[in-house]
Amino acid sequence: MQKKEIDEGKGEHILIQLIVSVLLYFVIFFGIAFILNMLLRQTWLMALVYPIIVILIISDHSFGQFFTQPGNAFSDVWTKVTTLTIADVIILSSGLAGTIVSGIVIKILRRSGYQMF
Repeated sequence: MQKKEIDEGKGEHILIQLIVSVLLYFVIFFGIAFILNMLLRQTWLMALVYPIIVILIISDHSFGQFFTQPGNAFSDVWTKVTTLTIADVIILSSGLAGTIVSGIVIKILRRSGYQMF
């Protein structure tokens, strides 16, 4: 009986961590993309750069190893991408959603007459 109670408590903590992580990734990447959109005036730049950021987050390799040892680095990244859990995919997708929503918000603000920088 006690083991079952411990397992149920663990599931609740994992769900709370997932929700917090999704919100955190969404807000962080929304904010970064919004600031880049204001400064560079390239609305969809961050949405295009986001997959590169995800590769760097997932990878154990340094940025330079993608140029010095590309075969090894990219094969390791591909292996990690194919073994991501559903929770990881949800969290990383929320970051992409944040960059896309940021682009939409910037477009709406510019259409409404706001001139940022």
